[in-house]
Amino acid sequence: MTHDVHIIGGGLAGSEAAWQLAQRGYRVRLSEMRGGGGTTPAHQTDGLAELVCSNSFRSDDDERNAVGLLHHEMRRLDSIVMRAGEKARVPAGSAMAVDRDVFSAEVERTLREHPRVTIVRERIDALPAEGPTIVATGPLTAEALAGSIVRATGQDRLAFFDAIAPIVHRDSIDMDIAWFQSRWNKGDGKDYINCPMTKEQYLAFHQGLLDGEKTTFKDWEADTPYFEGCMPIEVMAARGVDTLRYGPMKPVGLDNPRDTTPEFPQGRWPHAVVQLRQDNKLGTLWNMVGFQTKLKHGAQVELFRTIPGLEKAEFARLGGLHRNTFLNSPLVLDRQLRLRGGEHVRFAGQITGCEGYVESSAVGLLAGMMAAAELAGRGWAPPPRSTAMGALLAHITGDAEAETFQPMNVNFGLFPPLHDVKKKSRKEAYTTRAKADFGNWMEALEPLPA
Repeated sequence: MTHDVHIIGGGLAGSEAAWQLAQRGYRVRLSEMRGGGGTTPAHQTDGLAELVCSNSFRSDDDERNAVGLLHHEMRRLDSIVMRAGEKARVPAGSAMAVDRDVFSAEVERTLREHPRVTIVRERIDALPAEGPTIVATGPLTAEALAGSIVRATGQDRLAFFDAIAPIVHRDSIDMDIAWFQSRWNKGDGKDYINCPMTKEQYLAFHQGLLDGEKTTFKDWEADTPYFEGCMPIEVMAARGVDTLRYGPMKPVGLDNPRDTTPEFPQGRWPHAVVQLRQDNKLGTLWNMVGFQTKLKHGAQVELFRTIPGLEKAEFARLGGLHRNTFLNSPLVLDRQLRLRGGEHVRFAGQITGCEGYVESSAVGLLAGMMAAAELAGRGWAPPPRSTAMGALLAHITGDAEAETFQPMNVNFGLFPPLHDVKKKSRKEAYTTRAKADFGNWMEALEPLPA
């Protein structure tokens, strides 16, 4: 055998698992079907760790935000995703966003140059019968391999729809109407472009979302639930006329400098706002924040050009919709992400039922560490449940209710509760405890080989 571990899938989780194993001295065969004749409905390139939806890793605040805390923990474990993310970083206020092309290229370059990683462009159609394996094929697992997984788990797979937001060319945005500002002026003040709406404009736009022509689902897809964290904008609109104004079109903390009065010399808050976030390092592409959609392409162009400032918008990518799959992990995986009844196989990333780029990467990181410990004949102690990584791992491997299991982002609701802490300071208390517990856990880890 020319490798110690076979990793199937070169997305975020697979790339992270490969890096962690290689850094610990183990040889990895990383199989990725893109570039070898295979593809998915959402990917556009054959690059490793391609970001197919947003370019944001969300909040980088490790003192008050659970995903920011996850960033912190991954950095302490020398995450390749965090490494590449820093090199590809673009302005996004208190969030961490990246140039997706630079990010993917950096992950692939780093792995390709590692002497213990072999990247093979090949499609794997069945779970290997033996040998340490990590399956990190993500929510768009190819049909043949997905069928093999279903047969191995004895449980029918679950599914949900994930939607993609449009990307706009910066030079097609009318900056005589739109303006730069981060909410409450966080960041450097120019991290978001804001397009204001009056009440009349918003109501017309809301009705357009309800009336616009949408993707037609096949019969077998009709009852598939959406993931709440990536809800299509028209589905949110159908929940109530003001739902969007409390979600992605929230105007709070955004002062329109073109609508000033003596009482509001800095500008007034619009009735609603469409925000765009920088999508590449050059600043030429901007992502419509929260505008994941299942509208047909023609309907998108027609409706989105009614947004003030986007009347002449040119779209580098329009929104779309794809079907995702994930395991009922609390039933089919053990606490070390191993398949029950086939313990040589581990699963990692979004196919386990975590949601989000960073969460997927974190589970891949843990899978790599677990596999390395097993190969070394050492016991494995997971991160404490009071940490972001520990809470996420515990949730998907048994703490969640199997009957109602759905994809989950990391959040403080997954952490063991704190008592006698005031609500105002609870987030800081969670992160303070987590950092202390994570540091103690790291002290007990075996050092990486020289």
